[in-house]
Amino acid sequence: MALQRAYRAAVGGKHRGSKAGNLVDALVMVRRLSMAAAVFFVAASFSSTAHAQAGPFAGMAGSWAGSGTVTLDDGSRERIRCRATYAVSGPNMNMTLTCASDAYKFNLQASVVDEGGAVTGNWTESSRNVAGTLQGRGGGGRFEVLASAAGFNANIALRTAGGKQSIAMRADSQFRAADITLSR
Repeated sequence: MALQRAYRAAVGGKHRGSKAGNLVDALVMVRRLSMAAAVFFVAASFSSTAHAQAGPFAGMAGSWAGSGTVTLDDGSRERIRCRATYAVSGPNMNMTLTCASDAYKFNLQASVVDEGGAVTGNWTESSRNVAGTLQGRGGGGRFEVLASAAGFNANIALRTAGGKQSIAMRADSQFRAADITLSR
């Protein structure tokens, strides 16, 4: 350590142990550590994004928005506006889908895991205080799942291709169907 300081002092024209030399060394060290931390953060971000995009939910991560229609038990149909957010981490995905019209709204949240093409998980619909399970199959941007709860079953088909996504839900209760098209 003493030899390094002597070498730095000789090369930099500074006297050994000077406060100015120590301050410059400290600033250089802080700058290098900051740069290393920034490089690590960027690399970790790209690594986790690449990993998320390589899993069964590849291409879904992020925020989506669009519109569609909802069909109620009496046969009436309403136009709806929707927003979806997908948080993807390898074989795991958390989803939030919120859709609303002037008279109708639903807020669906789900947490799913893919195990070799079999998709399982849980869901909640907070505006009606309903929760249940999900199970089905999928991969490569195409998923077919059954959402179940006491007195409620719905088939959900989800297709993602590039920056477009379609969601079709068919149910056996007051909420009969929804057809939604989203884009990034």
